[in-house]
Amino acid sequence: MIDESAESYSRTAMTRIEPLPLVVSLGVACGLMGWVVWSQRPVEPVTVANASSSVESGPAVPPVDETRAAELRQAAEQSPADTQARVDLGNLYFYAQRFEEAVPWYEAVLEMEPDEVDVSTDLALAYYYLEDTERALAQFDRSLEMDPAHPKTFLSLGMVRAFGNRDLAGAMSAWEEVLRVAPGSAEALAATEALESLRAVH
Repeated sequence: MIDESAESYSRTAMTRIEPLPLVVSLGVACGLMGWVVWSQRPVEPVTVANASSSVESGPAVPPVDETRAAELRQAAEQSPADTQARVDLGNLYFYAQRFEEAVPWYEAVLEMEPDEVDVSTDLALAYYYLEDTERALAQFDRSLEMDPAHPKTFLSLGMVRAFGNRDLAGAMSAWEEVLRVAPGSAEALAATEALESLRAVH
């Protein structure tokens, strides 16, 4: 069973790690995952040394640029068919961890462009961070219907299965799919670290 502190870590994309072997190893892996899952934004890697000291040192959450948000809302209102403004608004709030505000913009994009797999996967993650794991898993299923070989979806699915459902076998299966569909990619590197971390303690 995964410690509650690990679930909290995964939901906030911070680096708080308790000194338990499974949590530490998953923390290392999820530090790499953050580089991919958080839309290629570099994240300070988690090391075993700082993990064992249980020190909080996560990356700062960027504040929302309210001027930019207002401009994007105006663009969305003036151009009902403008999906990019809606994607950008969703991303703006997502990166600031204001997930409740990101969700409606992502949902609006998918109403207009149902096959936007990246948006679908980001929406699934937003649901998860809002503690709606089942809805997140259902949205990942829709992402994979759009693109059955989408590595970011499989990588994120593994994280949610592990921390949201405590389904380690299901998480490993998802991460193995990343290696199959995107060998050598950044997603594959993160998946490999996650798999090795789990296998090391089982």
